Amino acid sequence: MKSARLVMLTTLLVVAGWVPVWDSPPSFVGRGFSPDRTIAPVTFTPDVGRGFSPGVLLAAQKDPAKSWNFEDEEEDAPTWASDLRDQGGDIALVGAFCVLAFISFFRKSRALKYVTLVAAVGYLGFYKSQLLSVVNIFGVLGNNLPRFRYSVAWYLLAVVGVASTVLWGRVYCGRICAFGAFTQLLDQVLPKRLRIEVPRHIERRASLIKYVILATAVVAYLWTRNPGFYPYIEPFWMFGLTGKTPVLWAMLAALLILTVFVRNAYCRFLCPLGAALGLISKLTVFRIKRWNECSTCRICEKTCEWGAIRGPKIVLTECVRCDDCERLYADEAKCPHHRIIFYKSRKAAMEAGAVPG
Repeated sequence: MKSARLVMLTTLLVVAGWVPVWDSPPSFVGRGFSPDRTIAPVTFTPDVGRGFSPGVLLAAQKDPAKSWNFEDEEEDAPTWASDLRDQGGDIALVGAFCVLAFISFFRKSRALKYVTLVAAVGYLGFYKSQLLSVVNIFGVLGNNLPRFRYSVAWYLLAVVGVASTVLWGRVYCGRICAFGAFTQLLDQVLPKRLRIEVPRHIERRASLIKYVILATAVVAYLWTRNPGFYPYIEPFWMFGLTGKTPVLWAMLAALLILTVFVRNAYCRFLCPLGAALGLISKLTVFRIKRWNECSTCRICEKTCEWGAIRGPKIVLTECVRCDDCERLYADEAKCPHHRIIFYKSRKAAMEAGAVPG
């Protein structure tokens, strides 16, 4: 009788969900059962047609959501097509800007050049704050560049910057970099009388400072693995206009004041990224042509605002392909080469009797 009551009580408790259904027959040692005598587990499944079972009750106690047999909803994984679609506007605008920059470069158009500089400051600078930076050099060294899938527009700009440097020299510095464009526009706005012309011998030595800054920055990054010092050697953060300290703003103000008096001071003497592109420019394929007369003529050397022409030689690491000397080359009224060619051809014709003396 006692055993019957125990079985009935257990059955009621199982139905109520208060005790678990045993997965294996338990052994009641010391209760009149020998170790090899077991009782079968009590199972009860009412309303089987409606999916009810004690097992469901047990699962519900651990995770209530499982009692309703809900299937997990899987979110659609993002695809390359959707990611590219999201970046389509940026990719198109960066591509259009690069096309503008190289149309102005190949046409040697002064007007198009300044349109490009304005676009660089407005779009790449203040609107996108998207420039190549010494931080990207750290990224190459630390294998920590942006993910291509989510940064296609930036990679387009980077490829254009590096590839154009290999092909033609520092075109990026001359008309794509927003800060370089900003200082060149300042040069057109500020009164010429404020300019201080740096003596050539000082200019040549000062141009080495940027290589020292680049080497020091690379060593510091490799030593610390922390690129956080970059705002102190690059003013490109100015286009974001937020998040910087009073010290950095004071440094930027000092740099811009220096730029008022010394043309393109940062680009010529201090920019570590410019130094890196200068090293790459040693590989330049399509270089500026030079005439035989360039060994004695100094017109282009006096015209160059970047200190990149030294006698008959163009210093590739300093040249930013600003077009000034190339426009002079094409000017038959100013470049002595064309006059000399004209006089030589006329003299040869006179000697041949084709032209009267």
